[in-house]
Amino acid sequence: MKFKRTDLFKVVPDGASTVATAAVTAVIGLLLWQTPLQAADKTGEAGFKKHCAACHAGGGNIIKADKTLSRKDREKHGIKTAKDIVKTMRKPGEGMTAFDKKTVSDKEATAIADYIIRTFK
Repeated sequence: MKFKRTDLFKVVPDGASTVATAAVTAVIGLLLWQTPLQAADKTGEAGFKKHCAACHAGGGNIIKADKTLSRKDREKHGIKTAKDIVKTMRKPGEGMTAFDKKTVSDKEATAIADYIIRTFK
């Protein structure tokens, strides 16, 4: 079977049903969408293990037991979004190490914050 160059970009053959076209499009979309999310998850998890896990193993807090990474505890202390977590990483309260942009880039800090929100419910 010979292909033209333009055929390489066709995933669904001519005459395919609308449902088949939608299904193939959805699968491709999920695959393309999942890859960056998985990479961010691994970046966030790796960053968490490197910078946070010593004090926040398993989402806990070895310094201040009432300030765990659980959603309930975060929200009780006004930390509701990834942006709030990054802000806390940059200027934490007493007992927590500050992570400046040289130590943890904004991109890595955001990945860590997203990981915390997804992981510690």
